[in-house]
Amino acid sequence: MEITEVLRQGIVTEKTTALQQQNKYTFKVALEANKIDVRRAVETLFNVKVVSVNTMRMPGKAKMMRRRGKAPRSVPAREWKKAIVTLREGQSIDALKA
Repeated sequence: MEITEVLRQGIVTEKTTALQQQNKYTFKVALEANKIDVRRAVETLFNVKVVSVNTMRMPGKAKMMRRRGKAPRSVPAREWKKAIVTLREGQSIDALKA
């Protein structure tokens, strides 16, 4: 897997900005990516040193599709993967600063 395909986007919420105080940054990553892929991608793209990587699969939320004249039907959930990356003390990723 290419390094540019691993990281999809950074996640910026209240909870993730609180984690940034502890040098932890959150990314949405490819479902096929493992911890080693995420570490290499972050170190290469942002020129920082990664201490640890935690990954988790997030279950998708089923959505209802309603169309005029037809019965509503459920659209299958789309799951995604999240990675929380801990950086070495004193380093940061300015692109995700809120």
